[in-house]
Amino acid sequence: MDCYREGMTVEVRIETRSEIMTDPRLPDWAVPPQDGFTAESLDHIPDLPAHTELIDGSLVLVSPQASFHTVTTFVLEYGLRKHAPEELRIRREMSIILDPRQRPEPDIIAIKATADLGPDTTAYQASDVVLAVEVVSPDSETRDRERKPQLYAAAGIPHFWRVEQSHGKATVYVYELDPATKAYALMGIHHDKLQLSLPFEIDIDLTEVEKL
Repeated sequence: MDCYREGMTVEVRIETRSEIMTDPRLPDWAVPPQDGFTAESLDHIPDLPAHTELIDGSLVLVSPQASFHTVTTFVLEYGLRKHAPEELRIRREMSIILDPRQRPEPDIIAIKATADLGPDTTAYQASDVVLAVEVVSPDSETRDRERKPQLYAAAGIPHFWRVEQSHGKATVYVYELDPATKAYALMGIHHDKLQLSLPFEIDIDLTEVEKL
């Protein structure tokens, strides 16, 4: 290419280089199939990171969790186990199959005891879930506040709790499924004490989150 400046011809040489970046070490899950992943395929993908969720056919990787998330999940899990009736089981960080393209992993679920098929179980069906609990993290706000409740309600899960942090304290938003609209209705907001009669008698001291 020739450039002209003050009556002089200046020759400028431009080199271009094309480089294709490939890495044969990329895992299989890094490139989704044409139709997206399915709920069933999650159990058969080699080297898939732990706690990976499937939302709308796409894989969602879980970020490292903050202390609030860990402590709050522990307090709620312990309280639910303490009060759960014999016909229910409490599970932490187990995925649920909502449909072929949806397999989220709530922080805590309450399932029917008959759904527990032994130590090799990797997921539960939505029809066996009585309660789903999501403790909101900064990286999952939209999913936990919007998309996941939509999916849980559409799948017919009767109870949903969303747990938020407010100045280091836990606030629990309690929802119940309206069978007429197939959407969740807010039944209450709980700050220091979570005292409910549904889905079973529950009495959890939320201030324990600040003490652990």
